[in-house]
Amino acid sequence: MSAGGGREEGAAAMLQLLREQPEPQAEESGAERFALCLPPGEEEVKEVEETIEEMLIRLDEFCGMTDVIRSDTSQILDETIPLIKAKVVEMNNIYAKVDKLEAFVKMVGRHVSFLEEQVLQAEGNHNTVSHAVRKLLQSAAIPSFKNKHTPSAQHTYDLPKLYRTEDYFPTNYVGTKYQSH
Repeated sequence: MSAGGGREEGAAAMLQLLREQPEPQAEESGAERFALCLPPGEEEVKEVEETIEEMLIRLDEFCGMTDVIRSDTSQILDETIPLIKAKVVEMNNIYAKVDKLEAFVKMVGRHVSFLEEQVLQAEGNHNTVSHAVRKLLQSAAIPSFKNKHTPSAQHTYDLPKLYRTEDYFPTNYVGTKYQSH
């Protein structure tokens, strides 16, 4: 077949196409429809091939990314999640220890406040008795007692039952690790 024969077939196909479509659309002109029926030129073929090549490259890249995502997901499910679960259990144990320490610190704080109140009360009692004895002795005319400091009556103090550190921290732990040499 010659080039003219191919064009004649294209023209015949174009006429057939025009007959099948009784109402032509406004956007398409007869020349555009005729150009669609003509065999593509070398330039158009190269352009289409390059476009197809580029699309295949992009498809390969997409498949590669999908494989990476699949392998990362498998790694997360198989390795990372069990590690995270183990850390959660470990952290729950640490949180329980912290809660116990907080309760211990609150108890020690209550005991310190109680002892502080008792010390303040004892200091107040001691100052009152000591001051009264001094005034009494100073008002007396006996010169030997004026400059001497007489101890006030000894009051015995009964220590209230408090916590014992040894009950909470073993002696082998408390004394060895933090001793200064």
